[in-house]
Amino acid sequence: MFRLFILLTLLVPGTYLYLRINRLFIIPGYKILFTVIFLVLFLMIPLSGFFMTSANNLFQKILGHISGYLLPFFLYVFLAVLVYDLFLLVNYFPQWVPLELRRTFDYKFYALTGIFVFAALVVIGGVINMNYMQVSHYAVTVPKRKSTLDKLRVAFIADFHIHSGVPVSFVEKYVRKVNSLHPDLMLYGGDIVDDKNIHPELEKITGLFRQIKPQFGVFGVLGNHEFYRGHNDGTFFRQAGIVLLNDTITQIGESFIVAGRYDEHFGKRKPIAEILGDSIPDLPIIMLDHRPTQLEEVSKTAVNAQFSGHTHNGQLFPFNFIIKSMYELGWGYKQKANTHFFVTSGLRLWGPPVKTTGKSEIILVDFKFE
Repeated sequence: MFRLFILLTLLVPGTYLYLRINRLFIIPGYKILFTVIFLVLFLMIPLSGFFMTSANNLFQKILGHISGYLLPFFLYVFLAVLVYDLFLLVNYFPQWVPLELRRTFDYKFYALTGIFVFAALVVIGGVINMNYMQVSHYAVTVPKRKSTLDKLRVAFIADFHIHSGVPVSFVEKYVRKVNSLHPDLMLYGGDIVDDKNIHPELEKITGLFRQIKPQFGVFGVLGNHEFYRGHNDGTFFRQAGIVLLNDTITQIGESFIVAGRYDEHFGKRKPIAEILGDSIPDLPIIMLDHRPTQLEEVSKTAVNAQFSGHTHNGQLFPFNFIIKSMYELGWGYKQKANTHFFVTSGLRLWGPPVKTTGKSEIILVDFKFE
């Protein structure tokens, strides 16, 4: 159903793309060949999931990989053709590029090649960006209250989206990176697993996760994809050594409190005031919430910091502008009243293996209590 939705969503821009390329760049004699190639590539995106049902089917895997790159490729070809049409509009009266030149074979060939090369380079850059793990480092000061600590280093990730196609080598790289940062506390913001069967090397992956052993433990919350894929029972998290906080709080000695909320997908999640309660100890409070919503409400509570994910910062340009309009904070850091909010663009991604906005991100925060 999702791929059908994608097909219907692509239908209007795809039709525009086909008609404009066919009219602007394809010379007579090649139009039928262009039509066949365009339709095969365009329809490969939804068809890669329609005809094959076995996750282990090699043909389906090949189609899946190809269609994963084709989706952003078509997006950036579409944007490039759209910009070219705007250029033609601006060029209408001054005729900087005369019609006679635009009708020549060489002009059409190099113009269309340039558009395809541009889109391909953007996709390649997005693949590199997705696989290049980066650390976003922040330092903030929060009230010490009655904590016995003066400082706390927290590492946070969300949106790992582990599925059968995620290389174990990437998980190994992630674990090495986190351990090199020497966090005191490790937090997970949901959407960590995203496959009904998770991964053929599940035991190895959960073993790698357990190699992260910070002083004050490892905690996490569920994301919407754990609910979609049937992992909201928490089995993966238990195997990976991650303590789930489902509308609950946990006190770490006399040092600080970690609270976690159900994702908004879970319709019965508790209000934040009910989670914190009336008799919560006078300690710094760190909150986990998969989606960066209700910032105003959270900022009016005793919560000192909230960590979220989910948005991917749109993952593909220009969808980051949509995310920016949907959320008060779609990516990055913001202080609101006395609460510090952190939103990650995700360690990996969902859907196409291309990330042209944001980064594959580990958030590292050095808290100073005073």
